[in-house]
Amino acid sequence: MSYTTQTQTSMQTDGEGAVNEYLAFTLGREEYGIDILRVQEIRGYEPVTRIANAPEFIKGVVNLRGTIIPVVDLRIKFNLGSPTYDQFTVVIILNIAGRVVGMVVDSVSDVMTLSPGQVKPAPEIGTVFDTDYLIGLGTIGERMLILVDIDKLMSSSEMGLIEKIAA
Repeated sequence: MSYTTQTQTSMQTDGEGAVNEYLAFTLGREEYGIDILRVQEIRGYEPVTRIANAPEFIKGVVNLRGTIIPVVDLRIKFNLGSPTYDQFTVVIILNIAGRVVGMVVDSVSDVMTLSPGQVKPAPEIGTVFDTDYLIGLGTIGERMLILVDIDKLMSSSEMGLIEKIAA
């Protein structure tokens, strides 16, 4: 099962500025979102090859059309309990700073378009992960999406996957 997403989306403007599109996915009971422009494709979960001495959240590597890519399980990374892999489990293939990385999530729901007015700053509370990796909270009606800065998360020193992205 492989779905290729559009890597270039049209950006429209409203009275508040540029609108951003986020791929919505679930981890446990929470819904998260990442910038759709970082998504290369979405694939069904398939077994990975483990790497000795890798952190627990790095599940291993897979061969994606001749390219060996690391696969990170965000449920383990965010300490959200033991992951279960079923027919809904997907791997989001990301392209960040020219590096391809896989990210295991429980499921993918849809693409949400948010204007700057629909994104609120993340509250400063004790969360499962550092709020440095949060863009904020996106809201559409009663639905709330935790927006993750996937560039910062994947290039963080504890991930060790990608060189620091120059700001």
